[in-house]
Amino acid sequence: MRQDLQTIQQWIRPDCSVLDLGCGDGALLAHLREAKNVFGYGLEIDQDKILECIKKNVNVIEQDLDGGLGNFENDSFDVVIMTQALQAVHYPDKVIDDMLRVGKECIITFPNFGYWGCRLYLMTKGRMPVSKQLPYTWYNTPNIHLCTFKDFEALCHRKHLKILNRTVVDMHFRDGVLMRLFPNLFGEVAVYHVTK
Repeated sequence: MRQDLQTIQQWIRPDCSVLDLGCGDGALLAHLREAKNVFGYGLEIDQDKILECIKKNVNVIEQDLDGGLGNFENDSFDVVIMTQALQAVHYPDKVIDDMLRVGKECIITFPNFGYWGCRLYLMTKGRMPVSKQLPYTWYNTPNIHLCTFKDFEALCHRKHLKILNRTVVDMHFRDGVLMRLFPNLFGEVAVYHVTK
């Protein structure tokens, strides 16, 4: 399991309910079900990934996150998770509002576009960065809202959200001293745990 998903599972209490937005192949929910007796649902739009969820006996609903979470009642889940999708939705701030309406807490991961490698690439090549972490060119990328750790924390402050936990890792999901000291410059991936 990816290191960011291992970090996420540490923040999930046993026997709780989880909604996983953009759940992919359902690996996280399947793991949480086995390791923590979690009951959950995943939302996914990709047909192939939905089939993988079904093979893993993960409850999955075909749903576009940009359509909102209106089909879920307030406080329906203990935790709502969204990994590596915040930058790909049309209105990230509204998705976060909806996540915290539906769940008591949310866990969000996203790539840091303030990472030094992105800055250097843009400065030296004069082009939008392309890397293993961000393998798309500007015209075919699903990443439509580029943000940094500082941007995300400013949004949390503006919305009066409490950051319960934060981990900053590299593209291999390892942490380090420089990432802890200067997360916006040296961290490639953010993992945030927030509540109202």
